[in-house]
Amino acid sequence: MDDAVGVGGGHGVGDLEEHLDAVERAHPPLLEARGQGLPAQQLHDQERPAVGELPQIEDVDDAGVADLVDDPRLLHEALGGARRAAQLGVDDLDRGALAYWRGHHVTCAEAATIRESISRGIIARTLADGRTVETPSALDDTRFEDLGSVRRHEIQAVLCAPIGTAPPIGVIYLQGTVRPGGFDATDRQRLELFARQLAPIADRLLAPRPRAALTDHTQEVRQRFRCPNLIGRSRALAHVLQEASLVAPLDIDVLITGPAGTGKTALARALAENSRRAGGPFVAINCAAIPETLIESELFGAERGAHSQANRRLPGKVAAAEGGTLLLDEIGDLPASGQAKLLHLLQAREYHPLGATSTIRADVRIISATNVDLRQKVAAREFREDLFYRLHVVPLAMPGLHERKDDIPELVEHVCAEACRRHDLPAMTVSRRAQLACRDASWPGHVRELAHAIEAAVIRAHGERSTVVLEHHVFPAADRAADDGRRATFHEATRDFQRRYLLELLEANDWNVARTARELELARAHVYNLIHALGLRR
Repeated sequence: MDDAVGVGGGHGVGDLEEHLDAVERAHPPLLEARGQGLPAQQLHDQERPAVGELPQIEDVDDAGVADLVDDPRLLHEALGGARRAAQLGVDDLDRGALAYWRGHHVTCAEAATIRESISRGIIARTLADGRTVETPSALDDTRFEDLGSVRRHEIQAVLCAPIGTAPPIGVIYLQGTVRPGGFDATDRQRLELFARQLAPIADRLLAPRPRAALTDHTQEVRQRFRCPNLIGRSRALAHVLQEASLVAPLDIDVLITGPAGTGKTALARALAENSRRAGGPFVAINCAAIPETLIESELFGAERGAHSQANRRLPGKVAAAEGGTLLLDEIGDLPASGQAKLLHLLQAREYHPLGATSTIRADVRIISATNVDLRQKVAAREFREDLFYRLHVVPLAMPGLHERKDDIPELVEHVCAEACRRHDLPAMTVSRRAQLACRDASWPGHVRELAHAIEAAVIRAHGERSTVVLEHHVFPAADRAADDGRRATFHEATRDFQRRYLLELLEANDWNVARTARELELARAHVYNLIHALGLRR
């Protein structure tokens, strides 16, 4: 091969031999991938040949993969040792403006001409459908006869294969052949094979919010506040960790608020582990799970014979936490009798076991947690006002998962790894599409619901002998809810609304994804991801 072209960029595309002279092979592959923040530049390498042996992708870390994709040897090798080669970067599929280009024996004018000669509509169709598009003549094909670029350039044979399937993250685009009759089955087989080989490289580069590219807002506070079980890097998490780091070394009581499933117990453990009581016990009690008749015995203990179940002396949770930390979870559900004795413990640091005649001094730090509004409980006379103000000295509010969207991919990866370890399963990864679906989904149960969903997904993936957790492993009910006649869950109903709403807009805009994205105020790439995640078809 003498001449070839490769393309990369926002939703960049590739060109054909038509604008490059003396193509010895009929179909130069053109690479496309979505670049992130690539600077506009023009790199013109007239003399230096692209030579040398490329490293194996398995031997390269993520930073090395980025360097490999920028290495001119990749384009040179992929295009079969072309005498002339160009790689184009495009920020917007609809506008088609060049963000950068680099070439070997290719002029600026040739690069611009190449960019204008291809069909962005065919590429958009490939990205939307996720399947290879093949036509011996786009000009005579009813699917593409209305595309302006096809009519303008009288485009004939086209072969366009998606890179990746979950959803496609780019395409390889071939246009025009030296021989008549278009591309054959062997051409298609080779192109799809090359696309499959390229997919893992591109996926590693374009995975949602790569770890190296994320701003870790928690990095500074984690240097002085150890909390390995609180996963995430978001501003919302950093704020609560900053507040926690200030009160952790002080021997004062703390109230943690936040919706159920946000990680209040994990934060309480982190407070204990970063306190002067780190060497002492950490005891947790769920106030909502204990019958009202036994709450005093559970908290403060009971002497033998104090009640029907006290056939011996029973130590309480306060005594068990001596020298350490006691977590009172769901404090809002503590019955009135327990509230009075807890107030006495907080004020005097002493308590009476049930049936005892003397008091016992308590050396314990109290951390309380609740998912209800205690002020409303006080107003409704369901919670003591004096106890509320005694607990509310230093409140910490755990953010819901909807405030920590950027933490979801990392949470998903962490839970997947933990589930594999706990169940003694082979290591698994979570696909990019599944991560995107998790990030975009609604999680009313917050971190707890997400963790349970991922653990179940790991088990389903293992059952299918898969080493990759896919979207249908995480959301299996999405395909079944319509068939079994049952009432949809909140998450299923939300996804159904998203599917119907997006489909209505797409049809109203004649499936113009760019226009639909503008109306939704979303990135066009995100709309493509939604189309695939929701299973929409034109």
